[in-house]
Amino acid sequence: MFHKEGAQSILLGIVFTAVVLLLSDKFIELNWLKMAIQISTLVLLIIILQFFRNPKRTVLPNEKQIIAPVDGKVVVIEEVYEGEFFKDKRIQVSIFMSPINVHVTRYALSGIVKFSKYHPGKFLVAWHPKASEENERTTVVIENKTFGAILYRQIAGALARRIVNYAEEGMQVTQGEDAGFIKFGSRVDIFLPLGTPINVTLNQKAIGGKTIIATKLE
Repeated sequence: MFHKEGAQSILLGIVFTAVVLLLSDKFIELNWLKMAIQISTLVLLIIILQFFRNPKRTVLPNEKQIIAPVDGKVVVIEEVYEGEFFKDKRIQVSIFMSPINVHVTRYALSGIVKFSKYHPGKFLVAWHPKASEENERTTVVIENKTFGAILYRQIAGALARRIVNYAEEGMQVTQGEDAGFIKFGSRVDIFLPLGTPINVTLNQKAIGGKTIIATKLE
């Protein structure tokens, strides 16, 4: 299953591959060269298909849990000052996605979208300390009756050139549903209230829609 954001890229990839295979078969006589071109083109198509894959994951919404919005590696767990929306201290949990990870963004919790804003910006490497404030990004705040307001931020990386965000203010969203897509390596930051019990550790592999980031014990 592939994400709808990859429809155009996948179609172009298939057409390009078909044309290259036909032309190389017709006009290139050296077998080794023909084989090299055809294999390289097929590998490129496989990379495109792999990048836009959208594995089906069944999520049973749980009001007491925050789930990972994306696949990747947990690279930050720390107390920080969030200055765009809350303007106070929060616990930041960041997940870094490499180009080989699934790049679908899923809603980490159910609730009402209170804030959604796109910011144009730079394309620093996603793990750069200033990427959260200076890179192209989107900021979304969801209010949940158990956790209160939770902010997540999609951040473009050095390769990413497009962030897709489906969250609009006033929307009722459901945990685990498709929230957007980020093309190529990038990062998602989640900002939680101080005191929230965190269930992940640094360098842990996270699976979007599956890994529990935090649990409300009360």
